[in-house]
Amino acid sequence: MQSHYHSLNDDLRARFGQRVVKLSLNAYLGCPHRDPVTGEGGCTFCGEGSGHFAGTGPSLWEQLSHQKALLSHKWPHAAYIAYFQAYTNTYAPVEVLRALYDQALAFPGVVGLAIATRPDCLGPEVLDLLSQYQKKTFLWVELGFQTSRQDTALRIRRGYPNAVYDQAALALQQRHIPLVTHLIFGLPGETPEDMLASVDYVCARPIWGIKLQLLHVLRHTALGKQYEQAPFPLLSQEEYIRLLTLALPRIPWEVVIHRLTGDGPKQDLIGPAWSKNKKAVLNALHQAFLEKKIRQGSAVPVKH
Repeated sequence: MQSHYHSLNDDLRARFGQRVVKLSLNAYLGCPHRDPVTGEGGCTFCGEGSGHFAGTGPSLWEQLSHQKALLSHKWPHAAYIAYFQAYTNTYAPVEVLRALYDQALAFPGVVGLAIATRPDCLGPEVLDLLSQYQKKTFLWVELGFQTSRQDTALRIRRGYPNAVYDQAALALQQRHIPLVTHLIFGLPGETPEDMLASVDYVCARPIWGIKLQLLHVLRHTALGKQYEQAPFPLLSQEEYIRLLTLALPRIPWEVVIHRLTGDGPKQDLIGPAWSKNKKAVLNALHQAFLEKKIRQGSAVPVKH
């Protein structure tokens, strides 16, 4: 499938000359949007701070060791990106963040950092700190944008307007910090045209990478409760794959594709049930790309 698009695996191999894999971490920093006093209860779709597959353990070192052990049988000679995945990984004083990032970089084999956070948690001090790390290691920042439709953003309690994302993207660009943006296909009330418009929106911003994600409705989330009370349509596998075949040509080749699909924790997944078989989904996607001769960047995204 990788010949059809500019994958993260290919980009990292070209950059480092070897296989590089992510070690997913939970720094237990929480999220201001989920704060019981000041927050709104978090995004409606979010379970466990979107870190279901992040490491567990009281220390980063233990998590890194555990994650490395899980992956070493498959990639015994890989290098690693320390991926701060769960919750909001700039939501702490800079001294705390510096200690966490330094600990991750000190782990054997780690060649870079990936920091998942929110665009409204990138104040000047945090941006200055990230800029310092960008100058001494490979680093990227991930922001969950999910959709360019402001009314959808309100319904899913994203917690900030599009302008805040735009400002964060520009601030990161000014500091030469690569930005990866998350989008979700299948949010309630959105049409295929809405989802493709979100792709166009972020591709018109200074992004280095993009993650395209199927909506997973999970138990123990606000969205899961909404779905159980009043079910709404979920994308079929065929609909999702068709969306990807339409989205991929709109994404410029220089943008790194970090994800074209994903899988939620099976024990918590309400739907879509077909997403549990990730291998089958990837095979079907590969076949669709072959049959339709789909290639990333073969169409010009609409500029906003």
